[in-house]
Amino acid sequence: MIRIVDYGMGNLRSVQKALERVGCQAVLTQNPDEILNAEKLILPGVGAFGAAMTNLERLGLIEPIRQFIRSGKPFLGICLGMQLLLSESEEQGQFRGLDVIPGKVVKFSKSCNCGSANGLKIPHMGWNTLRKTSDCPLLNGIPDNTSVYFVHSFYPEPPKETIAATTNYGTEFCSIIHRDNVYAVQFHPEKSGAVGLRMLENFSAIRSGD
Repeated sequence: MIRIVDYGMGNLRSVQKALERVGCQAVLTQNPDEILNAEKLILPGVGAFGAAMTNLERLGLIEPIRQFIRSGKPFLGICLGMQLLLSESEEQGQFRGLDVIPGKVVKFSKSCNCGSANGLKIPHMGWNTLRKTSDCPLLNGIPDNTSVYFVHSFYPEPPKETIAATTNYGTEFCSIIHRDNVYAVQFHPEKSGAVGLRMLENFSAIRSGD
């Protein structure tokens, strides 16, 4: 069974319904024991980084999520859930993240050719393409330069060796992370049509140790 972390932020039901469409049993939870004992875990999210970390701390979920990841079982972060994996974020100040993946979450800015003067609006919203940079089970059966749906103003800067795909929006940014049992995407697979459903199906097929 796939558990989806419910910390009060994001389109949780949309993720759950997308998983059900590909034949996966998925349950929302705020229970630390259920998180620790899940077969697979998804951390979704929409909203501000600092508020998300506050909610996770308030619910006592930070250490259970870290322990789950250390167990080696498959983990997927989606959008804000991807960003929370990093060490810190500059969104609305400086905030510490889960620190599972080293790196920082930064904002699109004029320095990366984003902004109204360049015709690239912030947030980055809509369809954009993925450029594969390494083999990743999440992308099995999905061709290079496939389009997926994004909604975000910040993006992660993790170590190069953890980047499985990039996307260009004024700058080349990391759109998929893969390290061991940890998978994370900056876009929304639940809003990305057949391609997104295939990714969720691929995640459901991943076994510990893959």
